[in-house]
Amino acid sequence: MSTRTVQIGTIFIGGGRPVAVQSMCATKTTDFQATAKMCQHLHEHGAAIVRVAVDTPLDAAALAKIRDLTDANLSVDLQENYRLAETVAPFVDKIRYNPGHLHHAEPGVPWTEKVRVLAEIATQHDCALRIGVNCGSLDPAKKQDAAELPPMLRSALEHADFLDSLPFYRYCVSLKGSDPFAVLDANRAFARLRPEVPLHLGVTEAGMPPEGIVKSRLALEPLLAEGIGDTLRVSLTVPNARKTEEIDAGREILRNVENGTVISPDQWNANRLNIVSCPSCARVENERFIELAEAVREATRFAADWPIKIAVMGCRVNGPGETDDADFGLWCGPNRVNLKRGETLLGSFSYDEIVPKLIEKMYQ
Repeated sequence: MSTRTVQIGTIFIGGGRPVAVQSMCATKTTDFQATAKMCQHLHEHGAAIVRVAVDTPLDAAALAKIRDLTDANLSVDLQENYRLAETVAPFVDKIRYNPGHLHHAEPGVPWTEKVRVLAEIATQHDCALRIGVNCGSLDPAKKQDAAELPPMLRSALEHADFLDSLPFYRYCVSLKGSDPFAVLDANRAFARLRPEVPLHLGVTEAGMPPEGIVKSRLALEPLLAEGIGDTLRVSLTVPNARKTEEIDAGREILRNVENGTVISPDQWNANRLNIVSCPSCARVENERFIELAEAVREATRFAADWPIKIAVMGCRVNGPGETDDADFGLWCGPNRVNLKRGETLLGSFSYDEIVPKLIEKMYQ
């Protein structure tokens, strides 16, 4: 069964069409010239959709200028500031919202009313929506009541059902996490229960290449080989100058599926050191974040066979919640890096201090 067809700017996903490869702009959105240049570069390299982060009214104002300077199909990522949708919708082709972050915005307003607002705005301005469920930022209520379905799956199904009830059908769904096998299971389950809804595939915070590409292959190649997935993004921790590597990795995944060379699960040992790091994006609060992720990888090679997960996050959006399930979490502020053991904050350290402090704690 083919999924619904959803228009996103000049392209369509679903309905048996070729899988569209995406990427995300990593420059500061307020620097509209640099952002437009990167959007256009990614577009010309083959990105069917380019996502831009918008957190503030200044970002939204910049987006209007960016739209005039690029031919890319633009998706906007609003996080908690869903009210900005009305401002940015005239300049984008898709709006992505995260049900977990939506929960924290205006806590007294039911999530259904917030989604209704987004659907009305999308309809008015000819935009698509993406329900972007992320295992590291779930609605707390979904975590507490997981008796029947896993929280990530339950959240995606509830939001899809509600949009259908409005009715609003111009949307796709993503179920992402940093564990490729959890992503594989969640997307298989969603596709079984809602086979008509287009799926955006990806492993969030896959990390640095080559490991990040391997993690993405582990989830995406089996799904695509089974006919699941309509668009994808490979989220890699790379400098701005190398963002096209996400597109190249996505193409490689599609070629592997076409050639029947799908990766085997035994190519990944979950009981070894696993460094999780988010992709570079406009929200990174210090450009040293990528250098830090690389420094952590180099400094922890001695622990290659330790069953430890280390998460390195570049901003306040991903940092606090998405390091909770790691043995050690580092989330970066403008001048300091917060070090956590599980959900416990161990302290805040300078960028020069943090790697030695991490190694010290690993031995304790």
